[in-house]
Amino acid sequence: MKTFFIVLIFLISFAGCSSKNAFDKFKLTKEQELSISSLQNSKITSKTGEVDGVFSAIYLNEIYPESFNTDEYFFVYTFIKDSKEMNNPKDKVETDLTLKLNSKPPIKLKKLPQNNRFSKLVSIKSAWNKYYLVAFKADENLSLVLENGQSSSASLVYQKDE
Repeated sequence: MKTFFIVLIFLISFAGCSSKNAFDKFKLTKEQELSISSLQNSKITSKTGEVDGVFSAIYLNEIYPESFNTDEYFFVYTFIKDSKEMNNPKDKVETDLTLKLNSKPPIKLKKLPQNNRFSKLVSIKSAWNKYYLVAFKADENLSLVLENGQSSSASLVYQKDE
């Protein structure tokens, strides 16, 4: 019995020295931490109040200031019931889905594959989402609006760090 207590005390003293815990599995990079604070979502609702989809964006200038510093860059992903593509102002083909920053169209819009260089910034990936890299002319205010034809829209407002 005396040996049992000595072994028990010995085991308890070493069990308290464990350096690992559950949070060791949740290490985030600096970019992932910044993207969590920059990520904004909005439901795309129709005029009747029905949800048509989800619109999400990450302001990349805050996450990668060394790469994205001349214009306003966003990583945008959408899920819309009717599989629609985003309207690219450089293409002649117009779609009902348009994205504007302060009522101005983008200067660049690039559709991205599901696995892209920014996909590590978001925790939710889906084959149903459409991913885009979008650039706008530099501006003081950042009011990003996605319009789905005349029937619905979603808006996200960002604050720039000075």
